[in-house]
Amino acid sequence: MSDDFESFRCRSGFSSPPCYAAEVAPEYFDPLATDPEQARDVARWRKAERTRLRAARLELSVAERNDIGVALAGHLRQILQDRFDGARGMVFSAYWPIKGEPDLRPLMAELHDAGATVALPLVETKAAPLTFRRWTPDTRMVRGDWNIPVPPPDAPIVTPDIALAPLVGWTADGYRLGYGGGYFDRTLAALDPKPFVIGIGFEAAELPTIYPQPHDIPLDLILTEAGVRSQR
Repeated sequence: MSDDFESFRCRSGFSSPPCYAAEVAPEYFDPLATDPEQARDVARWRKAERTRLRAARLELSVAERNDIGVALAGHLRQILQDRFDGARGMVFSAYWPIKGEPDLRPLMAELHDAGATVALPLVETKAAPLTFRRWTPDTRMVRGDWNIPVPPPDAPIVTPDIALAPLVGWTADGYRLGYGGGYFDRTLAALDPKPFVIGIGFEAAELPTIYPQPHDIPLDLILTEAGVRSQR
């Protein structure tokens, strides 16, 4: 890294951008950043951290990842019950697990059965906010971008009241290191009213900082298998 970036590290105390998928836009760069060279240094640093954290996640055994998913689902179920009456009558956006992410699909089915409208995000237009389409346990999924299963085009479009954001890394001040595509940033910036956003990640993926840029939006709550780790 450049000397300027090392200086920036010493005086900064922030974190990362909400994004959605790693392979989407590796050149993703925020033109609103006040120092383009600094922003590019941050982007390079984040790319290296994503690689490291994803490798560490994939080194976990299937049993370890399953245990983490069960613990996370338990914490999330309690939060939804305590704060949102179990999300009954609300639109709850989840995610389809990829690349070793915690698997919350059993909880998605449970929430559907309890009266929540469950949705999944998908890319319908490149470099634009995500679209949220309704999902049920009977939905016949199709292959979307990067081969991620998504609801079909005839599934209703909905607007989430609560949205989960899968984390590659996270910080105690509520910022998310995502996959680097910028989609989640654009989505949160575009939604009005903004949903209550819960970051879902591994306890071992905590970072002291990710040096947020002007486009970064902190999450409302970050949850790991250890419980609530950050809330605003």
